Amino acid sequence: MIKIKLFCAAAFSTSALVEKMKKAAAARGLEVDIEACAQGKLADSLDGLDVALLGPQIAYTLPKSQKICGEKCVPVAVIPMADYGMMNGEKVLDFALSLIEKEK
Repeated sequence: MIKIKLFCAAAFSTSALVEKMKKAAAARGLEVDIEACAQGKLADSLDGLDVALLGPQIAYTLPKSQKICGEKCVPVAVIPMADYGMMNGEKVLDFALSLIEKEK
């Protein structure tokens, strides 16, 4: 099971993207657990996590998020603006999977 969390200001805008990512994963036969969370819960949401993705609107938190995630060896990155804006679940899922693969 692949565990992915998307973080944004209040977890509202990422919720729609999470659903599209789940559909993309199901179409590929991938077992995933994908959730949207508020950025303020990042430090408490890392146990068992394979990758953390930040919404573009909170890209400014990346340095702090890298420090927090680095302590738990969880890769973290900002979702590309174009993919986020288009709610492209396929591309964001691919982005998440590529980050996980880099860590192996």
